[in-house]
Amino acid sequence: MAVTTCLTWMQEKILQNHFGGKFNLLYKASVHKFSLEHLLQKYEFGIDLTGRKLHISANTSKELGLLQCESISFEECEVFQCEDILNKRKMEEVTELRESLWSSMRTYKPYGDLVHQIRILLLGPIGAGKSSFVNSVKSVFQGRVVHQALVGSDTTGISQKYRTYSIKDEKDGNSLPFILCDSLGLGEGEEGLCMDDVPQILKGHVSDRYQFNPMKPITPGHDNYVDSPLLKDRIHCAAFVFNVNCIEYLSDEMVAKIRRVRRKLIECGLVHLVLLTHVDSMDLITKDDLIDINRCLPVKSQLEAVHKALGFPLSDILLVSNYTSEWELDPLKDNLILFALRHMLWAADDFLEDLPLEETREMLLAV
Repeated sequence: MAVTTCLTWMQEKILQNHFGGKFNLLYKASVHKFSLEHLLQKYEFGIDLTGRKLHISANTSKELGLLQCESISFEECEVFQCEDILNKRKMEEVTELRESLWSSMRTYKPYGDLVHQIRILLLGPIGAGKSSFVNSVKSVFQGRVVHQALVGSDTTGISQKYRTYSIKDEKDGNSLPFILCDSLGLGEGEEGLCMDDVPQILKGHVSDRYQFNPMKPITPGHDNYVDSPLLKDRIHCAAFVFNVNCIEYLSDEMVAKIRRVRRKLIECGLVHLVLLTHVDSMDLITKDDLIDINRCLPVKSQLEAVHKALGFPLSDILLVSNYTSEWELDPLKDNLILFALRHMLWAADDFLEDLPLEETREMLLAV
């Protein structure tokens, strides 16, 4: 049977941050028996395992702010080894995973070869990190930090145009089999993406560089309106992007908008996922937590919050850490980005596979 610590996640995390490393449990008295007369005796501390007493001198008690007593009873004693989490072996594993994910993206082919490139639409509140995710994906495949999509921090957002970004492979310069589509963010009141523009985007009627007008949707006859879109022009997967630190601050109006957009996606048969950004900025979350971010207690809490507030299944909520201020790539961040991208491509495959046979045949004939 595995030996586990009595420390809560929060207690262990606080200690890890203080000592700067990972705690490995070496000894647990209730499991390994209270058999040693003294496991530790150093300076003014003394531990009597047989009597289950911790002896502390008066001076030390005063310095630690403890009650003035010569001994304290305890029920459990645990001994840990503190070691660097991101050691050489662990980083080699991280790098190997990155190469595996990166390779699978390069060799990916959309379901049935129905299209050459998957189109992924990014939706979400203004400032959630949609454009930053575009830059982050491009960075991973370019081998350097890229800042092509304009990013801002003001409440009106920066992305005012509908942009479609093809991703280049640094190794051969060829376009990868997916396109990221960046939209105007959802805003409060009349601000942000016009709801009537959503189905037009999903069906492929909107072309690159369309200037959004929150008060007026695109209509036939507009220079950016595509009259007869093909399957390749349509959206094949959508992802809602949220700042993980802002979920609890979403207004009722914003939640209602998100639900309206979800209904439009469902009507079009689109599988849609969630990207939670800024996970590395959460309290007590450090770089090494990105190795297994889903197990972190604060992250689990936010996943549940998204599920409860917006109704997304927990399995459809993905975590990413965008490149925002860095100048060098980080394999830990790369893996989260690639992992999320892989799930989007799988979702797109589900959409293509579920297309009616008649519609698929018409689309292939049109190509």
